[in-house]
Amino acid sequence: MRKLRSTDIKELGLLKHYRIIRKWVSKTCDLKEADLELLFYLDAINFFTKQDFKDGTHSYSWDNRRWNRLLKDGWIVVWRNRNRTTQKYNIYKVSMKGKHLLNRIYRIMLGEEDIPETENSNKIMKRKSYMDKVLSVAIKNVNKDKTR
Repeated sequence: MRKLRSTDIKELGLLKHYRIIRKWVSKTCDLKEADLELLFYLDAINFFTKQDFKDGTHSYSWDNRRWNRLLKDGWIVVWRNRNRTTQKYNIYKVSMKGKHLLNRIYRIMLGEEDIPETENSNKIMKRKSYMDKVLSVAIKNVNKDKTR
């Protein structure tokens, strides 16, 4: 297996359109951008405790409700409940819903999939606000750019 280098990532253009993709996910999934980036972190850990979550949030803005919101909305789930004899803490993981979203983001970043441009599947394309109009143009440019 070949080791990935920084020039390989640059040649792939992996982060070229990350900002637009992040904004699209934030708008369409009702997920804050910091929450999305935290899901990337937690998915890389695979299984985590609430303390791992707290350690991962140090570089983000303070949001006291983040844990409960991600749990309630189904982005993270309990993998194993604690018991009174051997396990002190619940063990969590990113849910299938979260994993599907992250894998879709990876496919879009690699150019294997396009961001939806129809109004039915992408509410940004309804262009209700000025920001939606700007993002819709940017999304069309991302989809046209096949050098991702």
